Amino acid sequence: MNTLLRRLASLWLLFNLLSFAACSNSASESEPAPVSVPAAAAIESDDAATDSAIRFLEQKAREDEQDFVARNKLVGYYLQKVRDTGSVRYLELADRAARESLASVPAEQNVGGLAGLTQVEFASHAFESARSNADRWRALEPGKLGPLLVQYDVLVELGDDAAANGVFREIEGRSAASDRAALDVAVRRAKQSMLKGDVEKARHQYELALVAAGEIEPAPRETIAWCRVQLAETAIAVGDYAAALGHADDALVVFPGYFRALAARARSLAASGDLAGAIAEYEHVTRVVPDPSFIASLGDCYAAAGRDADASAQYTIVEKIGKLSAFNGVLYNRQLAVFRADHGRDLELAYADAAREYKLRRDVYGADALAWTAFKTGRVAEAQTAMRDALRLGTRDARMFAHAGEIALAAGDTAGAKSYFERSLALSPAFDPLAAPRVREKLASLTTAG
Repeated sequence: MNTLLRRLASLWLLFNLLSFAACSNSASESEPAPVSVPAAAAIESDDAATDSAIRFLEQKAREDEQDFVARNKLVGYYLQKVRDTGSVRYLELADRAARESLASVPAEQNVGGLAGLTQVEFASHAFESARSNADRWRALEPGKLGPLLVQYDVLVELGDDAAANGVFREIEGRSAASDRAALDVAVRRAKQSMLKGDVEKARHQYELALVAAGEIEPAPRETIAWCRVQLAETAIAVGDYAAALGHADDALVVFPGYFRALAARARSLAASGDLAGAIAEYEHVTRVVPDPSFIASLGDCYAAAGRDADASAQYTIVEKIGKLSAFNGVLYNRQLAVFRADHGRDLELAYADAAREYKLRRDVYGADALAWTAFKTGRVAEAQTAMRDALRLGTRDARMFAHAGEIALAAGDTAGAKSYFERSLALSPAFDPLAAPRVREKLASLTTAG
């Protein structure tokens, strides 16, 4: 218990100092909503050069309250630090710099400030504001690809499929005149393919994105590593855990210590049955970035290894993180709702949070979160409706299929439950160290009974 208290105290200090919160799916994605490669040209260099540039620009901004150019550049550097480190201290700094920039010079004469604020809002999950500002940005720069890309990202997160598809067709119609543009377009193609269940096409698009990123000078190490992590995630999605581990290792060669690659490596090891290796990697990454999804995964690995006390300690930390600030609640709302549903903790709160978020973010994973929490609170009819919405695009996701199977079983549809369980395990037989064995047991029971 003393160890737990010391760790909670350390986390509390970290969050108060940095107001830490992580961006989303992807990819986590924890949430399967991968962090988008930024639409605007990012300033990418090594840590020392980036930190030096930030110090220089911060000094310029302090000396001149009207220096909107320095503040716009700071937004780019701060957002890069968010991607490099996972620390939202830099997201908050980017938000402040963008707002100060626009306060000194309005958007009509300061499109860079508007573009920066739009990207900050997207990363902060302020999707309605990001949508409005992306529209303004596009109106001011109608011939540019950047605002289109952010519009698409926001519409996908909001679950506005028709509008997103329309913007995507416009993106497809634009000539990829540069490696940066080719990279940005390939990433969106990959995400759309994943949502529509074409994992192989998504893998191909991420490979194209990787090639395009490799042609950019100077080499954007975080972007290259990010693309390799997405390849790891696509491999995990179809049960190719050895390939996933290879992609994660390749990402770490490009960007040693990259937190997303560490997490992908941990997930690959867990799926491969190496719980000891997965625990070591998750312990490492949670020391680097105490993201609740990483901490929950560490807890699940402990539980799968029979270390129940250690698992319980991690789950307590997840709950504490969600309550540290209102900002954390916004960023982690969906993750916490699904976590609580998975572990039978505060189920009514989990349902309320998922339902409230789904009123705004009606994407397929929001529908899945609502379906799962509704099921866990006995709202089977609502869970069925939400699950149909979650499956509307043809997304192939082992966890989602497992949820669909549980809901079908609760509704008395044993044939449907069996089909969903079979699809889940056929797609990724070890998608989760705790959930996959439960699916296997239920499928065996249904098969025997049938």
